Amino acid sequence: MLLAEEAYRLGRSFPKHEVYGLTSQLQRSAVSIPSNIAEGQGRNSPNEFRHFLGNALGSLAELETQILLAQRFDYISQQQSSKALQLADEIGKMLKGLQKSLGTD
Repeated sequence: MLLAEEAYRLGRSFPKHEVYGLTSQLQRSAVSIPSNIAEGQGRNSPNEFRHFLGNALGSLAELETQILLAQRFDYISQQQSSKALQLADEIGKMLKGLQKSLGTD
């Protein structure tokens, strides 16, 4: 949820013409990460949980790409990008560790 909060903070600095573009994409992918974790856990099935963790990792990869694009478009600074990407990296490691504990790659 911290990463979603950070993504929303970043999106506030984007130009107004990006409200339905990159800003929206950034926010949707950020919200999708904890949402997929929660949905998978709520299914009470290890197989479904693994599936939704994979979805969360996919959303995380999307978010990382959108952060890099925002930096390239000069919507955010390199410092802002680094902070968000560091948090994303930590979350990715946690998700992969959780997957591993459930018996997946």
